[in-house]
Amino acid sequence: MRFPLSILLLGLSLGLAPMSAVADRVHVAAASSLQFAMPSLIERFTSSDSGVSKDGDIDLSVTFGASGNLQRQIEQGAPFALFLSADERRARDLEQAGLTQGDGVDYAQGRLVWLQRDGRPLPPQDAPLEAVREAVAGLEQGGPARRIALANPRHAPYGMAAREVLERQGLWQASEPLQLLGENVAQAAQFALSAEASGGLVAYSLVKAPRLAERAGWRLIPSDWHRPLVQRMVLLEGAGAGAEAFFDFLQTPEAQEILRDYGFTAPVTGE
Repeated sequence: MRFPLSILLLGLSLGLAPMSAVADRVHVAAASSLQFAMPSLIERFTSSDSGVSKDGDIDLSVTFGASGNLQRQIEQGAPFALFLSADERRARDLEQAGLTQGDGVDYAQGRLVWLQRDGRPLPPQDAPLEAVREAVAGLEQGGPARRIALANPRHAPYGMAAREVLERQGLWQASEPLQLLGENVAQAAQFALSAEASGGLVAYSLVKAPRLAERAGWRLIPSDWHRPLVQRMVLLEGAGAGAEAFFDFLQTPEAQEILRDYGFTAPVTGE
């Protein structure tokens, strides 16, 4: 079974090919940081016993977007069965609102990177925001200054982490005139690789994808420069057996290995 992949923005879905006997169609809302990891997760899931219901195959349809926007869609009645948020707060808000089925669980922890087009000198690993400083200096001196991309902090957890990083380094206010805000972190990665940008702060999981890594350079941002990006998932009201099976699969060592391949680390246990 083939699973085509493209850069998907908010509201677009990753659909699987029609199946001869579909018993359980599951609509998943997933943070954009998962868009490259998700096809591998789905392929492993559907090829295992977990991906088969008693009446036939489980058909998964995934919509990617900023976690805040997806949360709002769920609150407005969007027919999702499972929500994979890029942070804890969005998922817990839905739990507290009584819109979930049982308790949620942390499934991964993300990292932030500085991403830029290939062919440009990379900043030192111990000074990953040097390009931001240079862009700000150019702006202050009245010369040309390239833009800085990040996801919108108002509804994207990776955007909020990017803001925390820039604030910690004393660069948030000075860089505001240069900021290109993506609706989600995947769009921010596209902006970061544009000709007008110095680069941007995006999810590590996106730069781990070969098709992006081939045309980009990146530096990891120290994890203590922002609050932990703990990603949490919840089953939503009315979720059926198919959603429950995928929810359980994402907690298995097999799924966790795939997530590690895409730059995620295991969530801290013992909550």
